[in-house]
Amino acid sequence: MSPDFPLALELLDGYNKDTYTKGLRMAQITIVGDGPGGLSAALFLARSDNEVRVYGTDATVMHFAFLNNYLGIDAISGTDFQTVAKNQVKDSGATLLEQEVESVTIDSGALTVVTATGAHSPDFLVLSEGKAMPLAQSLGIQILAGEDEMVPVDQNGRTSIANVYVIGRSARPTRSQAIISAGDGAATALDILSKIEGREVQDWDSPPKA
Repeated sequence: MSPDFPLALELLDGYNKDTYTKGLRMAQITIVGDGPGGLSAALFLARSDNEVRVYGTDATVMHFAFLNNYLGIDAISGTDFQTVAKNQVKDSGATLLEQEVESVTIDSGALTVVTATGAHSPDFLVLSEGKAMPLAQSLGIQILAGEDEMVPVDQNGRTSIANVYVIGRSARPTRSQAIISAGDGAATALDILSKIEGREVQDWDSPPKA
């Protein structure tokens, strides 16, 4: 059996790979949440020339953080981290919109995202809402009750709804670390890219040749 067989099955579930591989249009991905998880997902997805929109109001708790434990960075304030991350994501081609998403609906597998400026229908939706999860709840995604409510997802952030992902604190309430959320965003992005390509996708670069 081909190693891509599971992916091939997923492509039958509300997603037409040929639309994208034949160059008819880019995949459209909407990300709700502009913290480390959402921005990380946006970076990977935009680097692959997809149409990526990130919605957020810069209300992330990163502004109350100072990072001494983010691998590869000696120390940085959460606010400075956000500034660097947003610039990196914009430079990669994603669109950052300082707007709230008012509602998200799904009808016959088609997603609709509504903001104050209009509505659009992305192919994939990534929710990085933090502790409160109004959009996930409105979609009827299962939420586990308890002291820390959470959305059960697989290792790539997939929910029970096709092409809808939940990452960050919403999925890991007791593991609220910037580096973990960024890793979750990267894993989700690679899963989406793998669905688009119909094969397992990695994203790395080689150093420039001397």
